[in-house]
Amino acid sequence: MNLTLLNHLISERSDKQAVHKHQLIKHLFNLSAASVSSLCEVMDMSTPSILKLLTALIEEGWVEKKGYGVSIGGRKPDLYRLKDKKILILCIDIELFHTKIAIIDNNYNLVTEVKTFLLPISKSRTDFFHILNTELQGFLKSSAIDHKQLIGCSVGMPGLIDAEKGENYSYFLNDVENTSLTEAFEKILNLPVVIQNDVNGSSMAEFTHGMAKGKKNVLVLLMDWGVGLGIIMDGKLRRGNCGFSGELGHIPFVENGVLCYCGKHGCLETVASGNALSEMAKEGILSGKNSMLNKLTNEELERIEPAVIIKAANKGDQYAIQLLSNVGTYMGKGISMLIQLFNPELIVLSGKIAEAKQYITLPMQQAINMYCMTQIREKTTIASSELGENSRLLGYTASGIDQFLEACIKKAKKLKK
Repeated sequence: MNLTLLNHLISERSDKQAVHKHQLIKHLFNLSAASVSSLCEVMDMSTPSILKLLTALIEEGWVEKKGYGVSIGGRKPDLYRLKDKKILILCIDIELFHTKIAIIDNNYNLVTEVKTFLLPISKSRTDFFHILNTELQGFLKSSAIDHKQLIGCSVGMPGLIDAEKGENYSYFLNDVENTSLTEAFEKILNLPVVIQNDVNGSSMAEFTHGMAKGKKNVLVLLMDWGVGLGIIMDGKLRRGNCGFSGELGHIPFVENGVLCYCGKHGCLETVASGNALSEMAKEGILSGKNSMLNKLTNEELERIEPAVIIKAANKGDQYAIQLLSNVGTYMGKGISMLIQLFNPELIVLSGKIAEAKQYITLPMQQAINMYCMTQIREKTTIASSELGENSRLLGYTASGIDQFLEACIKKAKKLKK
Protein backbone atom coordinates (compact mmCIF):
# COMPACT_ATOMS: atom_id res chain seq x y z
CA MET A 1 0.00 0.00 0.00
CA ASN A 2 1.17 3.58 -0.63
CA LEU A 3 3.26 4.29 2.47
CA THR A 4 3.17 8.05 1.94
CA LEU A 5 -0.62 7.95 1.96
CA LEU A 6 -0.77 5.97 5.20
CA ASN A 7 1.99 7.90 6.98
CA HIS A 8 0.38 11.24 6.16
CA LEU A 9 -3.15 10.33 7.08
CA ILE A 10 -2.82 7.78 9.88
CA SER A 11 0.26 9.04 11.64
CA GLU A 12 -1.23 8.72 15.12
CA ARG A 13 -4.15 6.86 16.59
CA SER A 14 -5.23 10.07 18.28
CA ASP A 15 -5.68 11.82 14.91
CA LYS A 16 -9.49 12.06 14.92
CA GLN A 17 -9.51 13.41 11.37
CA ALA A 18 -7.79 10.38 9.81
CA VAL A 19 -10.93 8.53 8.71
CA HIS A 20 -12.56 11.69 7.39
CA LYS A 21 -9.39 12.57 5.47
CA HIS A 22 -9.44 9.19 3.75
CA GLN A 23 -13.12 9.55 2.95
CA LEU A 24 -12.62 13.04 1.56
CA ILE A 25 -9.75 11.86 -0.64
CA LYS A 26 -11.92 8.99 -1.93
CA HIS A 27 -14.78 11.37 -2.76
CA LEU A 28 -12.45 13.81 -4.51
CA PHE A 29 -11.03 10.95 -6.56
CA ASN A 30 -14.48 9.74 -7.62
CA LEU A 31 -15.83 13.24 -8.27
CA SER A 32 -12.63 14.45 -10.05
CA ALA A 33 -13.30 17.96 -8.70
CA ALA A 34 -15.89 19.14 -6.19
CA SER A 35 -17.19 22.24 -4.44
CA VAL A 36 -17.50 22.55 -0.67
CA SER A 37 -21.28 22.24 -0.88
CA SER A 38 -21.15 19.00 -2.89
CA LEU A 39 -18.61 17.55 -0.44
CA CYS A 40 -20.88 18.52 2.46
CA GLU A 41 -23.69 16.62 0.79
CA VAL A 42 -21.82 13.40 0.01
CA MET A 43 -20.04 13.30 3.39
CA ASP A 44 -23.00 14.55 5.42
CA MET A 45 -20.83 17.10 7.23
CA SER A 46 -21.05 20.82 7.91
CA THR A 47 -19.31 23.47 5.84
CA PRO A 48 -16.83 24.40 8.64
CA SER A 49 -15.87 20.72 9.07
CA ILE A 50 -15.29 20.23 5.33
CA LEU A 51 -13.27 23.45 5.11
CA LYS A 52 -11.13 22.31 8.04
CA LEU A 53 -10.40 18.99 6.32
CA LEU A 54 -9.65 20.67 2.99
CA THR A 55 -7.30 23.16 4.66
CA ALA A 56 -5.40 20.32 6.35
CA LEU A 57 -5.08 18.36 3.10
CA ILE A 58 -3.97 21.46 1.20
CA GLU A 59 -1.26 22.08 3.79
CA GLU A 60 -0.15 18.45 3.51
CA GLY A 61 0.11 18.80 -0.28
CA TRP A 62 -2.76 16.51 -1.25
CA VAL A 63 -5.43 18.91 -2.45
CA GLU A 64 -5.50 22.06 -4.58
CA LYS A 65 -8.07 24.52 -5.86
CA LYS A 66 -8.81 23.89 -9.52
CA GLY A 67 -11.22 26.19 -11.31
CA TYR A 68 -14.79 27.15 -10.51
CA GLY A 69 -18.10 25.37 -10.49
CA VAL A 70 -21.41 26.41 -12.00
CA SER A 71 -23.11 29.32 -10.25
CA ILE A 72 -26.72 28.99 -9.16
CA GLY A 73 -26.85 32.64 -8.16
CA GLY A 74 -23.93 34.66 -6.84
CA ARG A 75 -20.26 33.96 -7.44
CA LYS A 76 -19.05 30.66 -8.81
CA PRO A 77 -17.88 28.21 -6.12
CA ASP A 78 -14.25 27.09 -5.89
CA LEU A 79 -13.58 23.54 -6.99
CA TYR A 80 -11.11 21.30 -5.17
CA ARG A 81 -9.30 18.27 -6.51
CA LEU A 82 -6.43 15.93 -5.68
CA LYS A 83 -3.04 17.02 -6.97
CA ASP A 84 -1.44 15.03 -9.76
CA LYS A 85 0.62 11.95 -8.91
CA LYS A 86 -0.51 11.72 -5.28
CA ILE A 87 -1.77 8.18 -5.83
CA LEU A 88 -0.13 5.86 -8.36
CA ILE A 89 -1.54 2.53 -9.49
CA LEU A 90 -0.12 -0.21 -11.68
CA CYS A 91 -2.65 -1.41 -14.25
CA ILE A 92 -2.35 -4.66 -16.20
CA ASP A 93 -4.66 -5.38 -19.13
CA ILE A 94 -4.46 -9.03 -20.17
CA GLU A 95 -5.88 -9.76 -23.61
CA LEU A 96 -6.11 -13.03 -25.50
CA PHE A 97 -2.71 -12.61 -27.18
CA HIS A 98 -1.16 -9.46 -25.71
CA THR A 99 -0.69 -7.86 -22.31
CA LYS A 100 -0.48 -4.13 -21.53
CA ILE A 101 0.99 -2.47 -18.45
CA ALA A 102 1.02 1.16 -17.36
CA ILE A 103 1.24 3.30 -14.25
CA ILE A 104 -1.55 5.87 -13.93
CA ASP A 105 -2.19 8.54 -11.30
CA ASN A 106 -5.30 9.64 -9.41
CA ASN A 107 -6.18 12.19 -12.12
CA TYR A 108 -5.91 9.54 -14.85
CA ASN A 109 -2.61 10.86 -16.18
CA LEU A 110 -0.27 8.30 -17.71
CA VAL A 111 2.83 8.38 -15.49
CA THR A 112 4.50 5.94 -17.87
CA GLU A 113 3.89 4.99 -21.47
CA VAL A 114 1.63 2.01 -22.10
CA LYS A 115 3.84 -1.00 -22.71
CA THR A 116 2.39 -3.75 -24.90
CA PHE A 117 4.11 -7.10 -25.26
CA LEU A 118 3.33 -10.55 -26.57
CA LEU A 119 2.01 -12.50 -23.60
CA PRO A 120 -1.19 -14.45 -24.26
CA ILE A 121 -3.57 -15.30 -21.48
CA SER A 122 -3.04 -18.87 -20.35
CA LYS A 123 -4.61 -21.81 -18.59
CA SER A 124 -1.31 -22.10 -16.73
CA ARG A 125 -0.09 -19.61 -14.12
CA THR A 126 3.56 -20.62 -13.95
CA ASP A 127 4.77 -19.66 -17.45
CA PHE A 128 2.58 -16.56 -17.59
CA PHE A 129 3.79 -15.20 -14.25
CA HIS A 130 7.44 -15.88 -15.13
CA ILE A 131 7.25 -13.76 -18.29
CA LEU A 132 5.07 -11.11 -16.63
CA ASN A 133 7.49 -10.73 -13.73
CA THR A 134 10.45 -10.30 -16.10
CA GLU A 135 8.60 -7.66 -18.13
CA LEU A 136 7.43 -5.83 -15.01
CA GLN A 137 10.89 -5.65 -13.46
CA GLY A 138 12.28 -4.07 -16.61
CA PHE A 139 9.28 -1.77 -16.86
CA LEU A 140 9.57 -0.50 -13.28
CA LYS A 141 13.34 -0.09 -13.62
CA SER A 142 13.01 2.02 -16.77
CA SER A 143 10.22 4.11 -15.20
CA ALA A 144 12.35 4.87 -12.10
CA ILE A 145 9.29 4.24 -9.92
CA ASP A 146 9.69 2.18 -6.78
CA HIS A 147 6.84 -0.26 -6.22
CA LYS A 148 6.47 1.22 -2.72
CA GLN A 149 5.12 4.36 -4.41
CA LEU A 150 2.20 2.33 -5.79
CA ILE A 151 -1.08 2.00 -3.91
CA GLY A 152 -1.61 -1.36 -5.57
CA CYS A 153 -2.26 -3.14 -8.86
CA SER A 154 -5.50 -3.44 -10.82
CA VAL A 155 -5.60 -6.41 -13.20
CA GLY A 156 -8.23 -6.92 -15.90
CA MET A 157 -8.70 -9.98 -18.09
CA PRO A 158 -11.34 -11.98 -19.96
CA GLY A 159 -13.07 -14.93 -18.37
CA LEU A 160 -15.59 -15.79 -15.70
CA ILE A 161 -14.24 -13.84 -12.72
CA ASP A 162 -15.34 -13.78 -9.10
CA ALA A 163 -13.57 -10.63 -7.90
CA GLU A 164 -14.44 -11.20 -4.23
CA LYS A 165 -12.93 -14.68 -4.19
CA GLY A 166 -10.14 -13.52 -6.48
CA GLU A 167 -10.63 -16.31 -9.01
CA ASN A 168 -10.92 -16.67 -12.78
CA TYR A 169 -12.86 -19.81 -13.70
CA SER A 170 -11.84 -19.66 -17.38
CA TYR A 171 -8.07 -19.08 -17.25
CA PHE A 172 -5.11 -19.64 -14.88
CA LEU A 173 -6.77 -22.81 -13.70
CA ASN A 174 -3.76 -24.79 -12.40
CA ASP A 175 -4.45 -23.59 -8.87
CA VAL A 176 -1.98 -23.99 -6.06
CA GLU A 177 -3.86 -25.40 -3.08
CA ASN A 178 -5.48 -22.67 -1.01
CA THR A 179 -4.02 -19.93 -3.25
CA SER A 180 -6.44 -17.71 -5.15
CA LEU A 181 -5.47 -16.02 -8.39
CA THR A 182 -5.42 -12.65 -6.61
CA GLU A 183 -3.04 -14.04 -3.97
CA ALA A 184 -0.83 -15.47 -6.70
CA PHE A 185 -0.61 -12.05 -8.37
CA GLU A 186 0.14 -10.41 -5.02
CA LYS A 187 3.00 -12.83 -4.39
CA ILE A 188 4.57 -12.06 -7.77
CA LEU A 189 4.02 -8.29 -7.64
CA ASN A 190 4.55 -7.72 -3.91
CA LEU A 191 1.55 -5.39 -4.04
CA PRO A 192 -2.13 -5.59 -3.06
CA VAL A 193 -4.09 -6.66 -6.14
CA VAL A 194 -7.67 -6.52 -7.39
CA ILE A 195 -8.80 -8.52 -10.42
CA GLN A 196 -11.80 -7.88 -12.62
CA ASN A 197 -13.40 -8.81 -15.90
CA ASP A 198 -12.30 -6.81 -18.95
CA VAL A 199 -15.93 -5.93 -19.71
CA ASN A 200 -16.30 -4.21 -16.34
CA GLY A 201 -13.11 -2.28 -17.12
CA SER A 202 -14.59 -1.04 -20.39
CA SER A 203 -17.87 -0.19 -18.67
CA MET A 204 -16.19 1.75 -15.87
CA ALA A 205 -14.13 3.65 -18.43
CA GLU A 206 -17.29 4.70 -20.27
CA PHE A 207 -19.01 5.54 -16.98
CA THR A 208 -16.18 7.79 -15.75
CA HIS A 209 -14.77 9.22 -18.99
CA GLY A 210 -16.92 8.24 -21.94
CA MET A 211 -20.42 8.31 -23.35
CA ALA A 212 -22.01 6.79 -20.24
CA LYS A 213 -20.81 9.60 -17.97
CA GLY A 214 -23.77 11.26 -16.26
CA LYS A 215 -26.25 8.67 -17.60
CA LYS A 216 -28.33 6.24 -15.58
CA ASN A 217 -29.14 3.26 -17.83
CA VAL A 218 -26.44 2.21 -20.27
CA LEU A 219 -25.21 -1.07 -21.71
CA VAL A 220 -21.56 -1.37 -22.78
CA LEU A 221 -21.02 -4.09 -25.37
CA LEU A 222 -17.42 -5.26 -25.53
CA MET A 223 -16.89 -6.85 -28.94
CA ASP A 224 -13.35 -8.11 -28.72
CA TRP A 225 -11.99 -11.62 -29.11
CA GLY A 226 -15.06 -12.58 -27.10
CA VAL A 227 -18.39 -10.87 -26.45
CA GLY A 228 -19.20 -9.33 -23.09
CA LEU A 229 -21.78 -7.00 -21.62
CA GLY A 230 -21.40 -4.29 -19.00
CA ILE A 231 -24.65 -3.27 -17.30
CA ILE A 232 -25.09 0.21 -15.83
CA MET A 233 -28.51 0.51 -14.25
CA ASP A 234 -29.81 3.31 -12.02
CA GLY A 235 -26.39 4.96 -12.25
CA LYS A 236 -24.43 1.97 -10.92
CA LEU A 237 -22.34 -0.74 -12.55
CA ARG A 238 -24.19 -3.99 -11.85
CA ARG A 239 -21.96 -7.05 -11.49
CA GLY A 240 -24.54 -9.57 -10.30
CA ASN A 241 -24.52 -11.92 -7.33
CA CYS A 242 -21.00 -13.34 -7.91
CA GLY A 243 -19.74 -10.85 -10.47
CA PHE A 244 -20.85 -13.05 -13.37
CA SER A 245 -23.42 -10.73 -14.98
CA GLY A 246 -23.13 -9.84 -18.65
CA GLU A 247 -22.10 -13.22 -20.09
CA LEU A 248 -23.97 -12.45 -23.31
CA GLY A 249 -21.42 -14.24 -25.46
CA HIS A 250 -22.25 -17.62 -23.92
CA ILE A 251 -25.96 -17.62 -24.57
CA PRO A 252 -26.77 -20.36 -27.16
CA PHE A 253 -27.72 -18.51 -30.30
CA VAL A 254 -27.46 -20.83 -33.30
CA GLU A 255 -29.30 -24.13 -33.51
CA ASN A 256 -26.82 -27.00 -33.94
CA GLY A 257 -23.98 -24.49 -34.01
CA VAL A 258 -20.28 -25.14 -33.52
CA LEU A 259 -18.85 -26.04 -30.14
CA CYS A 260 -17.92 -23.04 -27.98
CA TYR A 261 -14.97 -23.25 -25.59
CA CYS A 262 -17.46 -22.92 -22.69
CA GLY A 263 -18.77 -26.39 -23.60
CA LYS A 264 -22.08 -25.42 -25.23
CA HIS A 265 -22.93 -25.34 -28.93
CA GLY A 266 -23.88 -22.28 -30.96
CA CYS A 267 -23.07 -19.53 -28.45
CA LEU A 268 -23.13 -15.93 -29.72
CA GLU A 269 -19.32 -15.87 -29.43
CA THR A 270 -19.11 -18.61 -32.09
CA VAL A 271 -20.61 -16.29 -34.72
CA ALA A 272 -20.08 -12.69 -33.55
CA SER A 273 -16.70 -12.35 -31.82
CA GLY A 274 -13.13 -11.59 -32.85
CA ASN A 275 -12.34 -15.28 -32.52
CA ALA A 276 -15.28 -16.22 -34.76
CA LEU A 277 -14.34 -13.55 -37.31
CA SER A 278 -10.76 -14.83 -37.50
CA GLU A 279 -11.88 -18.46 -37.80
CA MET A 280 -14.37 -17.63 -40.56
CA ALA A 281 -11.72 -15.64 -42.43
CA LYS A 282 -9.23 -18.53 -42.23
CA GLU A 283 -11.78 -21.10 -43.37
CA GLY A 284 -12.84 -18.94 -46.29
CA ILE A 285 -9.32 -18.21 -47.51
CA LEU A 286 -8.25 -21.84 -47.22
CA SER A 287 -11.32 -22.90 -49.22
CA GLY A 288 -10.41 -20.52 -52.05
CA LYS A 289 -12.40 -17.32 -51.41
CA ASN A 290 -11.30 -14.40 -53.58
CA SER A 291 -9.83 -11.79 -51.23
CA MET A 292 -6.74 -9.68 -50.69
CA LEU A 293 -6.38 -11.71 -47.49
CA ASN A 294 -4.99 -14.44 -49.79
CA LYS A 295 -1.70 -12.52 -49.68
CA LEU A 296 -1.22 -13.40 -46.03
CA THR A 297 1.35 -16.07 -45.21
CA ASN A 298 0.19 -19.24 -43.46
CA GLU A 299 1.64 -17.92 -40.20
CA GLU A 300 -0.11 -14.54 -40.60
CA LEU A 301 -3.37 -16.26 -41.47
CA GLU A 302 -3.12 -18.51 -38.43
CA ARG A 303 -2.90 -15.48 -36.12
CA ILE A 304 -5.08 -13.12 -38.14
CA GLU A 305 -6.54 -10.30 -36.02
CA PRO A 306 -9.82 -8.41 -36.59
CA ALA A 307 -7.85 -5.25 -37.45
CA VAL A 308 -6.43 -6.98 -40.55
CA ILE A 309 -9.91 -7.91 -41.77
CA ILE A 310 -11.23 -4.41 -41.05
CA LYS A 311 -8.30 -2.93 -42.98
CA ALA A 312 -9.16 -5.13 -45.96
CA ALA A 313 -12.81 -4.04 -45.76
CA ASN A 314 -11.74 -0.39 -45.76
CA LYS A 315 -9.91 -1.10 -49.03
CA GLY A 316 -13.08 -2.48 -50.58
CA ASP A 317 -12.47 -6.21 -50.11
CA GLN A 318 -15.92 -7.73 -50.57
CA TYR A 319 -15.18 -10.93 -48.68
CA ALA A 320 -13.96 -8.98 -45.64
CA ILE A 321 -17.03 -6.73 -45.84
CA GLN A 322 -19.32 -9.77 -45.94
CA LEU A 323 -17.61 -11.32 -42.91
CA LEU A 324 -18.11 -8.14 -40.89
CA SER A 325 -21.69 -7.83 -42.11
CA ASN A 326 -22.46 -11.34 -40.85
CA VAL A 327 -21.04 -10.45 -37.43
CA GLY A 328 -23.11 -7.25 -37.38
CA THR A 329 -26.31 -9.12 -38.20
CA TYR A 330 -25.84 -11.68 -35.42
CA MET A 331 -24.88 -8.95 -32.98
CA GLY A 332 -27.92 -6.90 -33.95
CA LYS A 333 -30.19 -9.81 -33.11
CA GLY A 334 -28.50 -10.12 -29.72
CA ILE A 335 -28.80 -6.38 -29.09
CA SER A 336 -32.53 -6.57 -29.88
CA MET A 337 -32.94 -8.92 -26.93
CA LEU A 338 -30.94 -6.59 -24.70
CA ILE A 339 -33.03 -3.56 -25.65
CA GLN A 340 -36.23 -5.37 -24.79
CA LEU A 341 -34.82 -6.73 -21.53
CA PHE A 342 -33.17 -3.57 -20.18
CA ASN A 343 -34.74 -0.63 -22.06
CA PRO A 344 -31.41 1.31 -21.99
CA GLU A 345 -31.03 4.92 -23.02
CA LEU A 346 -27.67 4.16 -24.63
CA ILE A 347 -25.67 1.18 -25.88
CA VAL A 348 -21.94 1.79 -26.29
CA LEU A 349 -20.04 -0.44 -28.71
CA SER A 350 -16.42 -0.98 -27.71
CA GLY A 351 -13.57 -3.34 -28.54
CA LYS A 352 -11.73 -4.49 -31.65
CA ILE A 353 -14.85 -5.36 -33.67
CA ALA A 354 -16.48 -2.00 -32.92
CA GLU A 355 -13.64 -0.37 -34.89
CA ALA A 356 -15.25 -1.74 -38.06
CA LYS A 357 -17.88 0.98 -37.62
CA GLN A 358 -20.36 1.08 -40.55
CA TYR A 359 -19.43 -2.42 -41.75
CA ILE A 360 -21.08 -3.84 -38.64
CA THR A 361 -23.37 -1.00 -37.49
CA LEU A 362 -25.45 -0.93 -40.70
CA PRO A 363 -26.31 -4.68 -40.70
CA MET A 364 -26.64 -4.44 -36.93
CA GLN A 365 -29.27 -1.71 -37.24
CA GLN A 366 -31.13 -3.67 -39.90
CA ALA A 367 -31.32 -6.67 -37.56
CA ILE A 368 -32.49 -4.47 -34.69
CA ASN A 369 -35.22 -3.03 -36.91
CA MET A 370 -36.32 -6.56 -37.74
CA TYR A 371 -36.22 -8.17 -34.30
CA CYS A 372 -36.90 -5.38 -31.81
CA MET A 373 -40.18 -3.70 -30.91
CA THR A 374 -40.35 -0.27 -32.52
CA GLN A 375 -41.53 1.62 -29.44
CA ILE A 376 -38.58 0.37 -27.39
CA ARG A 377 -35.76 0.59 -29.95
CA GLU A 378 -36.63 4.21 -30.77
CA LYS A 379 -35.78 5.15 -27.17
CA THR A 380 -32.28 3.67 -27.40
CA THR A 381 -29.21 5.31 -28.93
CA ILE A 382 -26.38 3.11 -30.21
CA ALA A 383 -22.92 4.64 -30.53
CA SER A 384 -19.30 3.53 -30.86
CA SER A 385 -16.89 4.29 -28.04
CA GLU A 386 -14.57 7.25 -28.55
CA LEU A 387 -12.07 6.41 -25.78
CA GLY A 388 -9.51 4.56 -27.88
CA GLU A 389 -7.61 1.28 -27.61
CA ASN A 390 -6.30 1.85 -24.08
CA SER A 391 -9.66 2.76 -22.57
CA ARG A 392 -9.86 -0.26 -20.26
CA LEU A 393 -6.84 1.05 -18.36
CA LEU A 394 -8.99 4.03 -17.33
CA GLY A 395 -11.62 1.65 -15.99
CA TYR A 396 -9.06 -0.42 -14.11
CA THR A 397 -7.66 2.77 -12.58
CA ALA A 398 -11.10 3.95 -11.46
CA SER A 399 -12.18 0.72 -9.80
CA GLY A 400 -8.71 -0.12 -8.46
CA ILE A 401 -7.98 3.17 -6.70
CA ASP A 402 -11.53 3.29 -5.34
CA GLN A 403 -11.17 -0.17 -3.79
CA PHE A 404 -7.72 0.53 -2.35
CA LEU A 405 -8.89 3.81 -0.81
CA GLU A 406 -11.83 1.96 0.72
CA ALA A 407 -9.28 -0.44 2.25
CA CYS A 408 -7.43 2.59 3.68
CA ILE A 409 -10.67 3.84 5.24
CA LYS A 410 -11.32 0.45 6.86
CA LYS A 411 -7.78 0.36 8.22
CA ALA A 412 -8.13 3.89 9.60
CA LYS A 413 -11.37 2.90 11.34
CA LYS A 414 -9.69 -0.11 12.95
CA LEU A 415 -6.86 2.07 14.24
CA LYS A 416 -9.40 4.43 15.81
CA LYS A 417 -10.90 1.69 17.94
